[in-house]
Amino acid sequence: MRRLVLCLSLSCLVLALGACRSAPTHFYTLLPPASASEVRGHAAYDIAVLPVTIPAQVDRPQMVVRDGDGSVALLQGQRWIGPLGDEIRSAVSIGLMRRLGAKDVYGLPHDSDTPVYRVNVNVRRFESAPGQYTYLLAAWSVHADKSGNDPTIACTSDIRESVGAGYAALARGHQTALYALAGDIATVIQAAAGGDAMHCPGRH
Repeated sequence: MRRLVLCLSLSCLVLALGACRSAPTHFYTLLPPASASEVRGHAAYDIAVLPVTIPAQVDRPQMVVRDGDGSVALLQGQRWIGPLGDEIRSAVSIGLMRRLGAKDVYGLPHDSDTPVYRVNVNVRRFESAPGQYTYLLAAWSVHADKSGNDPTIACTSDIRESVGAGYAALARGHQTALYALAGDIATVIQAAAGGDAMHCPGRH
């Protein structure tokens, strides 16, 4: 009888330990995949992408997703590989370097004779709806050192991407949106570098 009780106790312990095991955690990045066509260091100016501000609601390691009933869910098993603000800043920086062939010198020593375009990004909304869309609303500005009478411009980019099923699709949707944001910013920098007036892109 004691042996039977012991066996039952061990079986219950094994089942309890199995139940305590958490589901595997998946990590995602906002950085775009490496590109063979990436341009490096060809521009006659540098850029400096400043730290990005993001809404407090999504400033956490876990993915925050919208449900169909208007509620939101915090996904413990689906996480960003680094702080979300850092991931966004790096994604914008990479997008600009690829499009412009410029170096991002934020936090680094640089040649004082080289013009620097300072980029400030304030993310107002960063939404994820699994199987539906990602949505990015960002206010941003470019300050052009040594650029003449109107060195600063402030703009807004409103970008929505349709996505397929799965959380990896959400990450890819945000990657695409951030690359599009970098494209908006790059358009302004290219205009200023070419001696043209800076105007916000036509995106709404």
